[in-house]
Amino acid sequence: MAKKITLINGGLLNMIIQRLCRQLIENHKDFSSTILIGLQPRGVFFMERIVEEFAKSGHVVKWGIVDPTFYRDDFRIHDKPLLAKSTDMKHSVEGMNVVLIDDVLYTGRTIRAGMEGLMEYGRPKSVELLVLIDRKKGREVPIEATYVGKEVESFDNQRVRVMWKSEGEKEDHVIFLND
Repeated sequence: MAKKITLINGGLLNMIIQRLCRQLIENHKDFSSTILIGLQPRGVFFMERIVEEFAKSGHVVKWGIVDPTFYRDDFRIHDKPLLAKSTDMKHSVEGMNVVLIDDVLYTGRTIRAGMEGLMEYGRPKSVELLVLIDRKKGREVPIEATYVGKEVESFDNQRVRVMWKSEGEKEDHVIFLND
């Protein structure tokens, strides 16, 4: 049976999201040439929380959703077919500063696939990566986050899972699972 440890509770998660939003504001100012892109499936929940936080402070941000499924390098080698999620891109990324958002950065393969899918919507001026959790070890692709909520050292047999209220949880929180 997997042992669960709470890494981040709801209150701390709110503080981390507020801090990440302040960092984005410092670096992007008015967001007129910036777009936030959530990666399906789990990065979308995180992006929605960030967009909500910006709305509370009166900042309007452009956003979109990209599904990296068909750009994955392991797309054809799974036992069961991978199920694609929706992509929702109302804005071109041509010449924009893109902030790609995902919940957990581990091997870097999902981020790589997401960047490839993103290019279908134009050539961005720049791409930054914002993640809630950076697992640090286990990177297979040279990907590094620009904005990090929390760094976690972990082994391959351990998992980090972000749990969201929008998925039916009592509160947003992050758990660490030892298999």
